[in-house]
Amino acid sequence: QVQLVEFGGGSVKAGGSLSLSCAASGYSYSSNCMGWFRQAPGKQREGVATIYTGGGSTYYVDSVKGRFTIRGDKDKNTLYLQMDNLKPEDTAVYYCAVAELCWVALPAVDDYTYWGQGTQVTVSS
Repeated sequence: QVQLVEFGGGSVKAGGSLSLSCAASGYSYSSNCMGWFRQAPGKQREGVATIYTGGGSTYYVDSVKGRFTIRGDKDKNTLYLQMDNLKPEDTAVYYCAVAELCWVALPAVDDYTYWGQGTQVTVSS
C-alpha cells in the first residue's frame, strides 16, 4: 500500500522560505512521477512542481518558477520542495502525490493516483 506523509508546512512572512518533504513508502521510487500540488480555499487543486524520477525532468507552474525547487532522493524515497521568496498567494494546503505511469513530469492532478494528507502553508504579508 502506497503511503505518503508530508512534513514541513507552517507560517512565514512574505519573502521567507519553507521546505516541504514527503516520505513515501509502498512503491518503487524509480520511473514514476512525484509531485507537489496545492489547494487554496475556494480554488481548484493545482500542480505546483512535479518530477519524473526515472529521468529527472521537472515541471513548475509559472507562478513559482525561479522561487521553488523540487528534488527527489531515491535512497530515502523522499520528495522535497524548497520554497523561497514566498508570497501571500502561495498560501494553501500542499499535497504530495505519486503517478505510477509516466515518462515525463506530469502536471495534471488527474494523472496522480496516490495522495498524502496535506500540510498547510501560510504566508502573511
